[in-house]
This record gives sequence, C-alpha cells and structure tokens, in this order.
Amino acid sequence: MTDLVAVWDVALSDGVHKIEFEHGTTSGKRVVYVDGKEEIRKEWMFKLVGKETFCVGAAKTKATINIDAISGFAYEYTLEIDGKSLKKYMENRSKTTNTWVLHLDGEDFRVVLEKDTMDVWCNGKKMETAGEFVDDGTETHFSIGNHDCYIKAVSSGKRKEGIIHTLIVDNREIAETS
Repeated sequence: MTDLVAVWDVALSDGVHKIEFEHGTTSGKRVVYVDGKEEIRKEWMFKLVGKETFCVGAAKTKATINIDAISGFAYEYTLEIDGKSLKKYMENRSKTTNTWVLHLDGEDFRVVLEKDTMDVWCNGKKMETAGEFVDDGTETHFSIGNHDCYIKAVSSGKRKEGIIHTLIVDNREIAETS
C-alpha cells in the first residue's frame, strides 16, 4: 500500500521536476521522490509533523516540504522553494525568467532565459552563448542542433514593462509560453 499524499510539479530553468511525498501516519514513514528518484527515506518517525528539506534540479535549488496537523489525524503538506511558498516562487519566477517551447526536427525543446544572469537553458542544459550589442538592444546567440537561435532584448520604452525578450530561431519569432 502506498502512502502518497502529495505531488507537485516545479518548473525550474533546467526543466519541470515532479516532487512526490509519501507520509505514513501509522508507520511514521516519510519518503521524498524527485523525478521518480528517492531523495529522502525515514522510517518510524514518532513526530508526525515537521519538515523535510532537499535539493531539486541542476542548480540544486533548496526545497522544503512542511507537514502540519490541521485536525485530529488530518495533515496539510506545503512545498517551499528557496524559502518561498510554491505559488510565490512561481509568481516571482515568471518575473525573472522567460520560457519558450518549440518543436524542431521532430523534437520538443524548452528554452528558458534567466533575465538576471542572461543564462540560457535548453532541455535542462545550460547553453554556450555569445552576446552582442545591436542598434536597438542586445542579442544572445546560441544553437539548437543546426539551428541558429538568439534572444533579442530591447527596451519597451515603458519603465513598468522594462525589457522585452524575444526568441528568434532561423529568423522566425517564437511565441513565449505563459
């Protein structure tokens, strides 16, 4: 019998990671899986509430599962990423990253730009990039297979909007994934 009580999907720069948590309230067992791989296993925990901390993804992002009693034998499980609730973390990430999903040569690719570092990730790997200044902004060049790609950064002209990033593959603009 499985004691799976919570599953979360967490989108990081290197991909979407699945976090699963088993909590045996009679056996005191706690098991954390990241992408199907067991990260933590504790048997016979007498204290049924508490937290489990572990790392996720290539950047070893800190994650914590909080176990709280809500009434009698009912428990609530919340996931924190980098010390923020998953919801807050994802809202913040949408401000600090851009994500595009595209289909090339019969394969799906997920491209993520980290705006603070200008790092570009593609399907979980940090890409080799070359930046160049152009008349209206900058271009960050990289390749996917034999496809020429670049992310163009131009000012929106509006302070609240900031910089607009556009992915160009083989001279074709790719729509951003929301």
